[in-house]
Amino acid sequence: MTQPIPHHVLYELGCTEGSPATLRLLARDQDRRRLLLLRAVLDAAEAAGADRCPPAARRGLAESWALLEAAERAAPDRGATVRSLLLAPLVGPWAERALALLTGAGPPDPAATARALAHLAPLAAAAAVRTGLPFRLRLTATGGTLALPTLGALRTGPGTVPVDAHHSGGRLVLRADGPRTVTVRPQRGYGAWAASPAWRAAHALPPLVPGGHPVPLDDLDPYRVPHHPDQPGFTGITDLDDLARKRWGAAWSGAAAALGHGGPHRIGEAVTLLRCVVPLAPPGGGAAGEPPEGSCSGTRREAFGAVLSSEPPDATGFAETLVHETQHVKLAALAALTPLHHADAAPRHFAPWRPDPRPFDGLWHGVYSHLALADWWLHHARALPPGPGRERAWAEHARRREQVGAALPVLVGSAALTPAGRTVAEGMVTAYTRLTQTEVPADHLARAVAYVATTRALWLQRQGGTHPS
Repeated sequence: MTQPIPHHVLYELGCTEGSPATLRLLARDQDRRRLLLLRAVLDAAEAAGADRCPPAARRGLAESWALLEAAERAAPDRGATVRSLLLAPLVGPWAERALALLTGAGPPDPAATARALAHLAPLAAAAAVRTGLPFRLRLTATGGTLALPTLGALRTGPGTVPVDAHHSGGRLVLRADGPRTVTVRPQRGYGAWAASPAWRAAHALPPLVPGGHPVPLDDLDPYRVPHHPDQPGFTGITDLDDLARKRWGAAWSGAAAALGHGGPHRIGEAVTLLRCVVPLAPPGGGAAGEPPEGSCSGTRREAFGAVLSSEPPDATGFAETLVHETQHVKLAALAALTPLHHADAAPRHFAPWRPDPRPFDGLWHGVYSHLALADWWLHHARALPPGPGRERAWAEHARRREQVGAALPVLVGSAALTPAGRTVAEGMVTAYTRLTQTEVPADHLARAVAYVATTRALWLQRQGGTHPS
């Protein structure tokens, strides 16, 4: 049974902060849930009938899991490597998809189940490579690609293509389409090199802080975005070329400093909670070879630690995205630990950052992330010298502060809050009150007030004059 969360933990999270111990609490709980989910997949495959889980798929899943266990035993000092692969964000969407196919109420789809279960084999192969364990394994490429986490991806022919993998002596040999072979040499930490043009190396962004872990920039994993995206913030997936990777790297190189303007807790939450970045296509596309205009970003409940984002325009834009999305990661992880409210999912609430009515939980997430952004933009404005950058920061702070002020009363006044949710809301009120006690340039504040008032009036018109909640 889950222990009650201490009041001070709920309160500090409500303030959009979180001590290292609090952030580790959230991460540990998510990791535990992931391991339980993986166990559920194994058990469901064992229990499923042949009409739902073909025997060959069941044997392949067991073989892959046995290889994972052998990799962990073969290199106890690197056992954390195997664990980190299992806890990688994008393993979550795969495991949920596999479990749904194995236990779902709909008609069995053995072919889809077999394809899903085969996804564990490349993960096991990557674990064995990273721990130095020799192996031979039959892998399966689907959709023209075989992705090996932390290493890279092999391009194959269309459809479902078998790939024989053999690892020994620090070399991974992949054989597909008959006699053609690709020899892959893993790089230390992340990525792998091969002379063949059929191979694409995995890439990672450098650690945010000295001694930290690289952050994968994952444009290879087949589960990196939902098969049927239902969030407006998600665009399609994208493959990065060398020029795009350089632009991502340039923006990332200054993101840590920009994050730090908001205080050490902004760096701390990104270091603890961010486990990979998934590049998205820019909204509306963009000219080939040119930096895209506009941006979008999001998170996924089932992919803890992943931030999905289109290419950031610069370091400030990257930092803003990280501040915004890590709040969603925190709040979703907290809600998994303890219910925060019992509101229904009806979209009825006014949110000054969206044209459509929002359900209570969507409004909660929006207020929470905008509250953190208002705080970060305030500190960012104070850290910048006079000039356009500082003026933009003040404008962003003022707008987000006024947006929060327009929506926060709905949360605070709701009878649907649980005791834990009430404490979180109290922390949010404290954080917002602190912001309102800060002097903001009058012209920026006036424009922000007018912006929110106009947004409310337009929202009312679209709703046929219905008064917002």
